[in-house]
Amino acid sequence: MDTALTYAETHADQFVDELKTLLRIPSVSTDSAYDDEVERAAAWLADHLDGIGMEHTEIIATDGHPLVYAEHITDPAKPTVVVYGHYDVQPPDPLEEWDTDPFEPAQHDGNLYARGACDDKGQMFMHVKAAEAYLSAEGDLPVNLKYIIEGEEESGSMAMGAYVQSNGSRLGGDVVLISDTAMFSPDTPSITYGLRGLAYAEITLRGPNRDLHSGNFGGAVDNPCNALSRILAGLHDDDHRITIPGFYDDVQDLTEAERKTYAELPFDEQSWRDALDINAVRTEGDYTTLECLSARPTLDVNGIWGGYTDEGAKTVLPSRAHAKLSMRLVPDQQVEDVYDKLEAHLEAAVPDTMQFSMRRLHGGDPVLVDRSAPPMQAAKTAMGEVRGTEPVFVRNGGTIPVVADFQQHLGLDSVLMGFGLDSDAIHSPNEHFGLDRFQQGIQAIIRFHNHYAEMEA
Repeated sequence: MDTALTYAETHADQFVDELKTLLRIPSVSTDSAYDDEVERAAAWLADHLDGIGMEHTEIIATDGHPLVYAEHITDPAKPTVVVYGHYDVQPPDPLEEWDTDPFEPAQHDGNLYARGACDDKGQMFMHVKAAEAYLSAEGDLPVNLKYIIEGEEESGSMAMGAYVQSNGSRLGGDVVLISDTAMFSPDTPSITYGLRGLAYAEITLRGPNRDLHSGNFGGAVDNPCNALSRILAGLHDDDHRITIPGFYDDVQDLTEAERKTYAELPFDEQSWRDALDINAVRTEGDYTTLECLSARPTLDVNGIWGGYTDEGAKTVLPSRAHAKLSMRLVPDQQVEDVYDKLEAHLEAAVPDTMQFSMRRLHGGDPVLVDRSAPPMQAAKTAMGEVRGTEPVFVRNGGTIPVVADFQQHLGLDSVLMGFGLDSDAIHSPNEHFGLDRFQQGIQAIIRFHNHYAEMEA
């Protein structure tokens, strides 16, 4: 391990330059105009994995964007670590709010600015460089490695989920290692042991068969925008609890020990509100802000539209109104069950003046991991050695759908050892990643492989 750590230190600048090359490829998976660039990123990554000495590397075609697979099996008796990440990125919009070109990496103030710098090219690339350090400096690895890197995490992971379900033997291993999350704070390193799930839907109300003159028809023809607003307003009660019947039936509540851990975390709520420029929070019942951010289910309207929205006035009574809804789920809620309950509730709430439809767009189940398991403890040790502070175990409010797929279809838990920060502006203009955290991530991954191998020996 020591020679691998030294190699990573002495090649730090080279690693950053190589990451910049990958960041220059605009691999935006949600926009078909970038399809060629997504394929170019996959090809670059596959070539790079081959170049660092992986035994087998290939690009796997899918119905969507390609997967990149690589493996290095040194000894079947050693534990096998499956590394997951993604090389696709969010769209860069709005471009005018970037201080620099989102696809021309800029390095200043100790940060690397570019789309994908943190989410997830930078964090995924840490795993590639950790393997290179072992292979170049020591000629071998303390574990067997399998990489599965996808190109559509930002657009639903449909191909990845299907591949996991149908290729269990190929992806077989002992644990999955992922860096696609954030630390609790710069001074509080953390390892994620729980993720919320997601159920995302689009709903439509249709009233008259065409847009109408609001003067000639208003007052007698029900307005879909008005009706939709009434329905959406009724989805929460005064305690901000979701009013869908049965929504909380399967919710696994926080234990007293977990609530105690939340209470002990160094969270400055006033500073957090100030950073968002909000005066108050709206939380569920007596749950704290931190608990509601990561361990309680939610329902949010992500978009609502209908009628005339351009400049000036147009006195129209719209034919249709639409909304997009996302529900973050917690153990033991299940995506399809929650979809069924939402649809039944909305259908019952729709007035007889309207026709209703709902599209189930995409989702993923929630996940919990045993914090006492050897790989979690190996991650805790490795991260603590690098950061100089013992990390805490936390839940994360976001969703990584494939983590549930690994658990349900392969029986593999995931160690979510991320080095991002909430201030890294992922999905936003001026996304960045601290170069110190990039290097620390490589060092921690090198240490993880060694400690995990020793635990399993």
